[in-house]
Amino acid sequence: MKRKILIKMLHNKGWWFLKHGGNHDIYTNGTEIEPIPRHKEISENLAKAIIKRRNL
Repeated sequence: MKRKILIKMLHNKGWWFLKHGGNHDIYTNGTEIEPIPRHKEISENLAKAIIKRRNL
């Protein structure tokens, strides 16, 4: 899955960029955080896990 698509899905659910980590960008909804790797392509298994965990 493209990283841009996953980030757009997060933004649509009210998540926003918080900070840059070492190898990840950190997104938050105010109470929880979700690290997103800085690759153009995110593996399907990781993308599905994030989508399921955050109810996207």
